[in-house]
Amino acid sequence: MNDTIAAISSAGGPVGLIRVSGERAIEAVSAVFHAKNGGELRDAPTQKLVFGTLHGTDGKMIDCCYAVALHAPHTYTGEPMAELQCHGSSAVLTQALEALFQQGVRQAEAGEFTRRAFLNGKIGLSEAEAVHDLITARTVEAAQNAAAQVMGSVGSPIRQMRDELISLVAHFHAVVDFPDEDIDPVLFDDAAALLHRTTSRLYAMAESYERGRILREGVPCVILGRPNAGKSTLLNALLGRERAIVTDIPGTTRDLIEENVKVGQLLLRVTDTAGLRDTNDPIEQAGIDRAMAEASACSLILAVFDGSRPLGDEDMLVLARSTGHRAIAVINKDDLPRQIDEKLLKKHYLHIVPLSAKTGEGMKKLLALIPRLVGLGDGALDGALITNARQAAALARAAERCEAALYAATTGLTPDAVVMDAEGAIAALGEITGETVTEAVVTRIFSDFCVGK
Repeated sequence: MNDTIAAISSAGGPVGLIRVSGERAIEAVSAVFHAKNGGELRDAPTQKLVFGTLHGTDGKMIDCCYAVALHAPHTYTGEPMAELQCHGSSAVLTQALEALFQQGVRQAEAGEFTRRAFLNGKIGLSEAEAVHDLITARTVEAAQNAAAQVMGSVGSPIRQMRDELISLVAHFHAVVDFPDEDIDPVLFDDAAALLHRTTSRLYAMAESYERGRILREGVPCVILGRPNAGKSTLLNALLGRERAIVTDIPGTTRDLIEENVKVGQLLLRVTDTAGLRDTNDPIEQAGIDRAMAEASACSLILAVFDGSRPLGDEDMLVLARSTGHRAIAVINKDDLPRQIDEKLLKKHYLHIVPLSAKTGEGMKKLLALIPRLVGLGDGALDGALITNARQAAALARAAERCEAALYAATTGLTPDAVVMDAEGAIAALGEITGETVTEAVVTRIFSDFCVGK
């Protein structure tokens, strides 16, 4: 990490940010930036914006902008850093990078700034992974959860539990090293209390992953129904705009229509599908086949039935495809006289919502039910939800080893049995905080980042 790196760190817009980190960061930016006051950027106070001009490889001015010097160790990466705040033109930013490369700076790799922050001890690995979640968050709630994790809502309690287990192991090692000494039974009692408390906390954190995954990724949801049941009208009602074409002609929707819908704290990834029926039209049949495949892979099915008509053979296809899945039966067209046999639906669906997608009547009930059904109702998002599969797996392993150590401590097994399992838990927790993680895992984690972070 002796070289100096640079990258565009903005996502486009009127302002473009170029970030530079490494021993020569401030020197390199000083070479291409001329302060209007005639001073040197390297002499400016840390974190103070300086106005001036930016010059390209040929020395000609390419922008008037701000620069800031950030002196180590109080920087994001722990190294000397500098930033250029330019106008957001891609031409300006590209020329600025080329001028920096001429000063011996190289292009940053994916996630290299955050990786340097981790390797320099500025943040733990769980906080680094939360940075990625924050960048890629698709809802405000997901961003809130990730931001809390960046500030240590996951890493801090894990480090605390790990430190407590290390202290426990140290006490037991002392007993093992002096086998002739009588073992104080209080030692086992205290260990059991700690291990019981830690096991419960670890299992609770690991089990929050399913809800956390839903928060981060959203829920793939398929709208399924026979032709003219009102599937496209329901999609438009969920979106609050006209996205799908609505007609009385069967087979209007022939391909998948995918949209994201915010429902409470939940991101619903909704797919409208072709109406299920027997058809000789090969194009329509291809759409139906896609609908069937999509329904098999989704996490939630909105099975739409036309409440103004009796159930028919095509409705039976919908019922058969949604049985065994997490599903809500939507009795649509509730603004018309009801003809449907609701008793039959109750035999197959736990949740039935009558509504009119056309008028909006009953939509509030559906929107309130969906988050509860997938386990993500209203509640404060303080970073407690685990959103990372790697962390969830390590937490589960740590909990299992703590549980085994607890069994050893409460059933009269030798102290080394307690130590062995407690050390296994310590190693698993270290995979989350970064103390015991392998280089290959670190490389894979940061390869998913964008270049400027």
